[in-house]
Amino acid sequence: MVRRVAAVACGLSYLARLSCFAWLLVAGSARAQASGAGELVREAHAREATGEDEVALRLYTDALTLDPTCGEGYLGLGALRMRLGDAREAERVFSVSLAHVPALNGAYLGRARARRAIGRAPEAAADLETYANKEDDPRALRELARWYGEDHRPLAELATWRRVLTLTTGVAKGEALTSGVAKGEAPTSGVAKGEPLLATEARTMIRALQIVVQPADPVTSSGASGGGSIDRDPVRAAIARIARRGG
Repeated sequence: MVRRVAAVACGLSYLARLSCFAWLLVAGSARAQASGAGELVREAHAREATGEDEVALRLYTDALTLDPTCGEGYLGLGALRMRLGDAREAERVFSVSLAHVPALNGAYLGRARARRAIGRAPEAAADLETYANKEDDPRALRELARWYGEDHRPLAELATWRRVLTLTTGVAKGEALTSGVAKGEAPTSGVAKGEPLLATEARTMIRALQIVVQPADPVTSSGASGGGSIDRDPVRAAIARIARRGG
C-alpha cells in the first residue's frame, strides 16, 4: 500500500513537471513568433522606404500569418494599402485588426480614412471620433471638423471645433462654447501668448462658423428654442429649421 501511494505521488510529480515543461515550450514559441513577426515588420518598413512595395506587402502578410496579434503589422499593411490606392482592402485590414487586437486605437484612425475614401462618410466620422476620444487627440478632431465642412454640416463642424479648442487650451466648457476665450485670459483679437497654433485656428473657425449658423447655433442663439427674434436671412433660417428638427 505504501509503495502504491509512493508510485502515485511520483506519477503526479512527473505529470506536473511535464505540464510545466509544455507550458514553457508554448510560451517560448509565442515569444519567438512575436519576435519573428516584429523582425518581418521592421524589414517591411525598410523595404517600403526603398520603394519595394510588393516585397513589403508580402512581409507584412508573413508577419501577420506568424502572429495574428501583431498590431504594427496591421497598421503597416493597412497604411500601405491606402498609399497604393486600395482603400477597400485597407478598410478590411483595419477591421480584421480590431477583431484580433481591440485595443489597437490606431486602427480606428486608419479605418476612418479608408471608409472616408470609399464613400462611407457616417461610419468614417464615427471611427475618427472614437479614435479622438480614446487618444484625446485634438488633431483628429480637427480632421473630423474639416470632414464636416466638406460635407456641408456647419453645426457639426462648429461643435467639433469647440471640442478642439477645449482640448488644446483646457478651458472650461462654457467659456470654450461662447466666447472662445480661455479661462483667465483677457479677450484679444490676436494670438494669445503661448497659445498652440491649433487653438488659434479653432478660435478663428468658431468665430466664422458662429456667423454662418446663427440663429441655429444652440449655444449662442436666443432664438434657437423658439423664443427670440426671427432671422430674416433665408440661408440661416433654413439652417435653423434643420437644427430644430435634428438634422
